Amino acid sequence: MTTLPIIHMTLYKHGVGYYVRRGPLEGESLKLTFRREEMDDLLKSLTVLDHGGGRVHGIDYDTPQSQAEKLTGCSIILDDQRSLRDLLVALRGRTVALAVSDGSRVEGLLLGLDEAEEKPHKQSLVSVLRAGTEQVSVLSISRIEGVEIQDATAAGDLRFFLQTALGQETHRSITIRLSPGEHDLEVSYIAPAPTWRVSYRLVLEAPEGEAVKALLQGWGIFDNRLEEDLAEISLSLTAGMPISFVYDLYTPHTPERPVVQDENRVAAGPVMFEAALAEAMPGAPPALAAPAPLAMTRRSAGHAFDVDAMSKSVESVAAGQAMGELFQYNVSVPVSVGRGQSAMVPIVSSRLAPKKELIYNGRKQPTHPVATLRFDNTTGLTLERGPVTVLESGEYVGEAVLPFTTDQAETVVAYAVELGVHIKEELQSRTELHSLAVKEGYLLQQLYDIRQIEYTLDNRTPQAKTILIEQPIISGYTNFDTPEPEETTSETQRYRVEVAARRTLKFSVRTRRLRSQRETLQNQNYQGLKRYLDGKFLDKKTYDALTALLDVWGEIAKLEQKIKDQEQERTKLYKAQEQIQKSMSALAKEGEEGRLRGRYVKQLEQSENQLTGISQTIDQTRTEIERKQTQIEQMIAALG
Repeated sequence: MTTLPIIHMTLYKHGVGYYVRRGPLEGESLKLTFRREEMDDLLKSLTVLDHGGGRVHGIDYDTPQSQAEKLTGCSIILDDQRSLRDLLVALRGRTVALAVSDGSRVEGLLLGLDEAEEKPHKQSLVSVLRAGTEQVSVLSISRIEGVEIQDATAAGDLRFFLQTALGQETHRSITIRLSPGEHDLEVSYIAPAPTWRVSYRLVLEAPEGEAVKALLQGWGIFDNRLEEDLAEISLSLTAGMPISFVYDLYTPHTPERPVVQDENRVAAGPVMFEAALAEAMPGAPPALAAPAPLAMTRRSAGHAFDVDAMSKSVESVAAGQAMGELFQYNVSVPVSVGRGQSAMVPIVSSRLAPKKELIYNGRKQPTHPVATLRFDNTTGLTLERGPVTVLESGEYVGEAVLPFTTDQAETVVAYAVELGVHIKEELQSRTELHSLAVKEGYLLQQLYDIRQIEYTLDNRTPQAKTILIEQPIISGYTNFDTPEPEETTSETQRYRVEVAARRTLKFSVRTRRLRSQRETLQNQNYQGLKRYLDGKFLDKKTYDALTALLDVWGEIAKLEQKIKDQEQERTKLYKAQEQIQKSMSALAKEGEEGRLRGRYVKQLEQSENQLTGISQTIDQTRTEIERKQTQIEQMIAALG
């Protein structure tokens, strides 16, 4: 057991603890034992100070090997059930002196052990070549009362085996080497530790006709997972999120290196580099405040809580201290916690002025609003996230999670559902034209995307209710035809709605965003243009110009259809000519076949004349289309 007790412990929210050990010590070394999984953090953070003027010479620690790995190459390895026999086998060829039960000694080289199959611990025989003679003595193992190892190497291997066997697979030792004499030694380090937790009690008292009074109590909860009792230590609980990580310093790593052949070189002189300046080691932690008394009373059954009495009954024993991005609760009374035990200490006890409100957000709690308590954090402390139990007039009324709250920040605690108020919401979406313009052959539209959420609030209680409706803020949308919100958060807007007793009320929130859209003029139709005219988005002159454009596009469409019809007719004529030519190839030039052949020739001449007429018609039609397209370009240019 270590002679250097823990005097201070700081616990964090990310699974790390900071420990300080300090005490008087006499000698040249101090051995501390830690769990294997703590070694990386220990090697990263271990700090040693001697306040008594002594010096720290160095730190040794067990190598990261199992017992089997450590004992590789050791000449003496003993089994738990046959230690003496294993020792005698391992000492073969070594100089020993055996103490015999009759009081004599047998000295010489140990030849070996002949084990008997039955009763080996009594009938096995040990042979020794006596020193300075050629005589071999044979003794029953049961007569041997002692073994003196006179071989230094064997004796050293035995000691190494016993030291290694003394260690534990799950633990590792660190030895701090010191200068001779007395020391006032302080050792500090970080190590894995269970995160500390906090739980709150919010006690309400609402005298009739008066503002609500409240007491917020916070209890810090922590665990002693160390392998020792904690007696009268100082304790700090830190809120926030410091950066922390595990860095593998304990496992040896030997990277592979390239092999370079030796060269015969002689340097001109020694090469030296100046050492960097050493940083001063951190000093001891500041002294803690004097202990403050802690008093607790029990509420008598059947009596309501008195906020004033409870505030005096359980006082906070922690002083808050801001530490940049962190906040620390320094417990001002000594703390004692047994090994494997956990404890609670009061760290917050402050009066508050909360405000009761009903808040509705259908995404968090559909159908019903939630009863909340809103208050500014006037405790002067940073409140760590934790569960809060709400008590009112001596009764439990709900619970919630109090979020991480900095000093003076507002927090909202939602602790119960108001089932007497039913809320239904309905979303309606539509698009509405805002403005219209004509430019470069396009119709440019400014459109409103409109969202309307209609809330139906049904108050089935005999009291009037005031409800804050939370409406999410949607990027790009703004309110219109809607009352101003009571307040705005980073993600929502809240609207205050009053509902009389046993009445139903409808309330709407309307939002919209403006977006642009363009369409080609050619894709418009007469009905659409008429609606724009009737809606006063187009004046009569522009309307007439656009309808004239549609007329010309309609004429072009008819001309293009005429070309398609002519091309289809031409295709039919080509197919008929092909058939006639096939038929003519099989006919003779004389007789009846000759006369039929002549008729086919006349049909071919007629179809050729038709094809010529079709080509002329298509050319003329295309010319007309080009003329009308030029006309359209001029009309569009005139629109501006």
